Amino acid sequence: MSKDQRTIETAEIIAVGSEMLLGELVDTNSAWLSRRLAALGISIYRHTTVGDNRERITAVLREAAARADLVLTTGGLGPTSDDLTMECLARAAGRELVEYPEAREHIERAFARIGYTSPPRSNYKQALFPEGSALIRNPLGTALGAMVELDGTLVATFPGVPAEMQIMFDEEVEPVIRARSAGGVILSRTLWFVGIGESALAERVQDLLDMSDPTVAPLAGQGRVRLRITARAGTEEEAKEKIRPVEHEILSRLRKYYFGADDDTLESVVGRMLQERGATLALAESCTGGLLAKRLTDVPGSSAYFREGFVTYSNESKERLLGVPHELLVQHGAVSEPVARAMAGGAREVAGTDYGLSVTGVAGPEGGTEEKPVGLVWIGLAHGEGVITERLDLSAWARSRSAIRERSANRAFDLLRRYLSEHN
Repeated sequence: MSKDQRTIETAEIIAVGSEMLLGELVDTNSAWLSRRLAALGISIYRHTTVGDNRERITAVLREAAARADLVLTTGGLGPTSDDLTMECLARAAGRELVEYPEAREHIERAFARIGYTSPPRSNYKQALFPEGSALIRNPLGTALGAMVELDGTLVATFPGVPAEMQIMFDEEVEPVIRARSAGGVILSRTLWFVGIGESALAERVQDLLDMSDPTVAPLAGQGRVRLRITARAGTEEEAKEKIRPVEHEILSRLRKYYFGADDDTLESVVGRMLQERGATLALAESCTGGLLAKRLTDVPGSSAYFREGFVTYSNESKERLLGVPHELLVQHGAVSEPVARAMAGGAREVAGTDYGLSVTGVAGPEGGTEEKPVGLVWIGLAHGEGVITERLDLSAWARSRSAIRERSANRAFDLLRRYLSEHN
């Protein structure tokens, strides 16, 4: 490392593209890069999203380079007139934009592989870089990246395509960052809870939220709450040693609501529990419209325990597919405890499974009544000894159909999880 290069301790990430500001595209690249940088012990201070505008991109690059030791950009490396990242980086660094022969050859080879005798002229724009750049190879696409020193700050550019960005970071840029970093890691452990609100959970661990290393932060979403414990240390094992006693203390207070850690989901945890018991499950869904089945089958290996799913949206389908008695539907309505009970039992019987799990409710935003408002949901769980039910009042989310469906699915999976835990 030369004397004019900074040791990398802090970083900023810039996502370039008006499509993200317009809500047409979600920036997942910044989250991925942040996780990778944290594992290298780099503190990420800012994420910035900027549209396709020369003045604003140039200004953002200069500002980020003045604050951070490392700046990573994604997007804006394409062949069209609104792909401006390289031009703006050259302006920010006060360098000429020059053509790199090796980049031109890379573009020509990429097009030759797919049968073109020569690339469209516009693609040669992707061979232009600030003078003095170190190129970042891209084995998957035509857009090479560049590493440029800007007043001692390392700036690295990546295309916006996630697969391309990720392999370029792994193979080309991470080794450079490691060589210039101060060392160490930033490690996080996420604990997941359900059945308790964010504020109630935070009250129980308020003293821990004031810690500085490790830090503890609550995050909520659709009926689940997580506590993230983050530690900085010289090695991963040292960071884990810092995290362990904090995790133990949290679980001593909140074990009742805890269902998993890190990449665990309610459906993956329930799946493991079913698989460990050699048990099988069938689903009967009304208001969730197949959401439980979708989430369950998102888990690899779910065919070991998930047998069948019924989306019985109409009363007729509840009768025909699940055997729900007509008189129950007439007397109590589809959104009721007796019908949730009959749906769960019917799914278990028809599929021949150990458990049947049902959901019926008013997802809205219309269709509610004074007796059965939007957000009223009934869940049923049929097992070998009978059926248990649970009533949910999700009226606080009456304006959001998706929130009611997601929260209903979470509570349904949690009802099964709790039953399996208590009847091990």
